[in-house]
Amino acid sequence: MNNELHGVTLEAIVTRLHAHYGWEQLAQRIDINCFISDPSIKSSLKFLRKTPWARTRVEELYVATNFSD
Repeated sequence: MNNELHGVTLEAIVTRLHAHYGWEQLAQRIDINCFISDPSIKSSLKFLRKTPWARTRVEELYVATNFSD
């Protein structure tokens, strides 16, 4: 998994997932409060940086999502 995330910042991951899914779909896929209650990129980053298990789930969703550039 780390190989696919090499050079990708957490902010870029959250921004890309939000653009792709929106907050509601993200909250359905990963049940964490920062996606449910008054979500924002800034609050999500703050939470994810302090919560390793949640960050792992977000990174796994990012890797599993097939972004076609």
